[in-house]
Amino acid sequence: MTVLLSDLRICYQFREQSERVVMSLSVPRIDATALLAGDPATQNWVAEAATGVGFMTIYNTPVSTAQAQAVLAAYHAFFALPVAEKAACDMAQTGSNRGWGAPGSERVDPDANSDYKQVYDCGVALAPDNPLAALPCYAPNIWPVQPADFRVVLQDYYRDATALALDLLCAVVNAAGLDGEYFRSQFDQPMALLRGNYYPTRPAWAGEKDFGIATHTDYGCLTLLATDGSPGLEVRTRGGGWIPVSAPPGEFVINFGEMLEMWTSGQIKATPHRVVGTAHERISVPLFFNPNHDANIAPFGSDRVIEARTHVETRYAETYLHLNAS
Repeated sequence: MTVLLSDLRICYQFREQSERVVMSLSVPRIDATALLAGDPATQNWVAEAATGVGFMTIYNTPVSTAQAQAVLAAYHAFFALPVAEKAACDMAQTGSNRGWGAPGSERVDPDANSDYKQVYDCGVALAPDNPLAALPCYAPNIWPVQPADFRVVLQDYYRDATALALDLLCAVVNAAGLDGEYFRSQFDQPMALLRGNYYPTRPAWAGEKDFGIATHTDYGCLTLLATDGSPGLEVRTRGGGWIPVSAPPGEFVINFGEMLEMWTSGQIKATPHRVVGTAHERISVPLFFNPNHDANIAPFGSDRVIEARTHVETRYAETYLHLNAS
């Protein structure tokens, strides 16, 4: 049987197209050490993920499994406190998004009901005499009295997770064929927000407009998500369907936000995702890695100016009910 060269080219093209389709419908698991070392094969997978499905999971990172488990346990202990104790650091009493958010305190999708999860948010700690401390995006943290080690565990994790997030962001941008090192100077005082999410079991009363968190895209550049391994997170594919994504403690889910999509003229994708809720409780810990307040996130090469602070504060005001109350 004679096989023409043109037939082989067609076969190779079909196989490559099929592999791209499979890639667009799946979330790859990436060796973070190989990515940070510049391994070409790993970079190719990451480039496909960043410009395609917009999600990946990573393992073999500098953040240990023990540290990830410690921060998950700290949030679990906090959310288990009586409501009266959590209410002592209720962010609804502030003009910012630091502290505890009660169930129903956020609505990420105006066409859905308020999200039924609880949250606890903290960010970078600036000195009180730092002029930036007056900005809402750098608001002071509000710490509970209990658990006793809560603040130390979260601050240590925040330090290590932001360092990892910056290295990952630069590596991902490099893999996508852009200048990753440019970003380092844009994150020396990042508006990075560390959050603990507590998703209860899906309530019996929940209807089609009720979610742990409704469909949304993240607001910043890169999200580094630690989870307790429970199911719940779903990612929308380019075809409109939904696929589940999970990672055990010590591994992380990575996705990209609206700022990075704008910055890269849509090359890197901010993918919609949601948590519908299941028969299992779930705790997740996203680090929303946002740049300096004055970073210009307009597309590279444009003459526009879009200040990162303006974008993130606008989106916060749309999401946190106590910030958009009138």
